Amino acid sequence: MLKFLIPVDGSPSSLLAVHHALELVGHGLRARFVVANVQEPANLYEVMVAHDPVVLRQVSEAAAKDLMQPAVDLLQAAGLPVETVPASGDVVPALLEVVEALGCHGIIMGSHGAGGFKAAVLGSVSAELARSAPVPVTLVKPAEAADEPS
Repeated sequence: MLKFLIPVDGSPSSLLAVHHALELVGHGLRARFVVANVQEPANLYEVMVAHDPVVLRQVSEAAAKDLMQPAVDLLQAAGLPVETVPASGDVVPALLEVVEALGCHGIIMGSHGAGGFKAAVLGSVSAELARSAPVPVTLVKPAEAADEPS
């Protein structure tokens, strides 16, 4: 059975990727899914305030779990097998590591993340993954973006 990585960041676009995956399953695709969220590493201020790397890791994992939950809920409601991977670090290398470590056959992701600067960053993440992933990458555009001429 195929395994697909769905990176999520809490944005509506990342949930569009989940809905696209559900649509593919509805058309007969047999697949398992890995939902991942990559948190930025702790900054110097957080390290100085927390003093405890275990606490920082727990906070990061809790934030990732919170952001992954809506995607997990949708996939589980459809009765699909789903794994979750909270990660920390640079987004693209972390996601590529997940693909390799878990033997994913493809990536399904939104083409734009949360608004403003984050949208530009996730847009660059999707472009970088499309260039460097060793597996096919499906970019799911929001409806208004899909209707615009290229």
